[in-house]
Amino acid sequence: MEKMNTQFVGRVYGVKGQIVLVHCESDYRPALGELLTAETVQTALLEVHAYTRRDMLSCLLLSSKEDLARNMRIVTTGGTLSVPVGKEVLGRAINLYGHPVDGGADLTREKTRPIHPTAQKNTLKKHRPRRLLETGLKIVDLFTPIIEGGRLGLVGGAGVGKTALMTEMIRNLNKTHPGITLFTGIGERIREGYELWELLQKTDALSKTALIVAHINENAAIRFKVAAAAATVAEYFRDEEHTDVLFFADNIFRFVQAGNELSTLLEEIPSEFGYQSTLQTQIAEFENRLVSTPANSITSIQTVYVPADDLSDPAVAAAMPYFEALMVLSREQSQEGRYPAIDILKSKSSALDRSYIDERHYKVVTAGIEALHQYERLARIATIIGESELSAQDRVVYERAMRLRNYMTQMTVTAESQTGVPGVFVTRDDAIADVEAILGGKFDEIPPDRFMYIGTTKDLIGNNA
Repeated sequence: MEKMNTQFVGRVYGVKGQIVLVHCESDYRPALGELLTAETVQTALLEVHAYTRRDMLSCLLLSSKEDLARNMRIVTTGGTLSVPVGKEVLGRAINLYGHPVDGGADLTREKTRPIHPTAQKNTLKKHRPRRLLETGLKIVDLFTPIIEGGRLGLVGGAGVGKTALMTEMIRNLNKTHPGITLFTGIGERIREGYELWELLQKTDALSKTALIVAHINENAAIRFKVAAAAATVAEYFRDEEHTDVLFFADNIFRFVQAGNELSTLLEEIPSEFGYQSTLQTQIAEFENRLVSTPANSITSIQTVYVPADDLSDPAVAAAMPYFEALMVLSREQSQEGRYPAIDILKSKSSALDRSYIDERHYKVVTAGIEALHQYERLARIATIIGESELSAQDRVVYERAMRLRNYMTQMTVTAESQTGVPGVFVTRDDAIADVEAILGGKFDEIPPDRFMYIGTTKDLIGNNA
């Protein structure tokens, strides 16, 4: 928070959840986004959100409502909510205000930046480098590859492995990515943030990583604003430190949900499906800050919770157009014990183009998707009349597709503590070669079940790979 000379604004008129009504009693009218505080309680923080009347302010409460009382005098700080930036945030976990939540010492706050974007940053030319990132996850690198400077969405319902998959990507990408990593937790569980913190410590990746979190137990205003704070830190490293950024956000739906809670408290007219009327604008303001410049990139990987597994939910549908790669996690695959539980046929990536991937990769992906389509058709027939009733040719196609589906399962390092089985990192080249061999019939004599949770086909016992 940038402190300046305070000036009297008015008094607290009422408090409705995270919304504080302030009656203006002076000639001074604070600007939208300006930070206010109580004259006698400096820990009370209010951000001007809207004018409901010429002399009545609706403010977002960014602190505890126990600090406020009716008729309390409110003054302006003369500044806006700011977050510390620079190398001192690396290796630290902080909250919206820049206060540490990792038990460490306070930050010096030598450099701070307002969390709201400037017009100049919103007009940056988007740049899409051609380099592919390698996550070490077979199903990701083969079917939904990620472009440096692009956006990836992990979309799925509760309990299908979105956060676990993101955590594995953080671990693997951190090893080879030359820039810094920024993680923002938007309304997620405290346990998940702590587990990520421990993982980063164990893998010696914490020194190049910053975490900004607002947990699910915090009020809606804080959960809503933490996304802007994280975007500000990412912009700083991109523009002023000239560093490439890996940006992880968990969870975009919680960001939308927090905005919806605030909209309800502000008594704004909702849209047809009950969400805030500003839903599209709020997502656009956040996503459009995570762009790359010709010099440096921001690669963004974000999870999106899907209420009731309904991909047509307005909050989910509003976020999807911003992702260049989309991984749809399937509850059916999760219930079958197939992890990562990604539905290949519903997922997509703009990198599946000859301008990004080589000809061999392109042909393998095309053949793999065709085999999976055939599997879906034949599986319905086999369920009704039995696999033995399929023609010899169809049975070969069916079993090769089963081997492919099983091969795409993979043990991860982040799940080792739960499974007791070591995780594996599989290169893209190995995955392409293995799938090419599977679809080419090299392993037709090996039962499909043997392909579950192997690393590469070299792990098969008793084969000629």
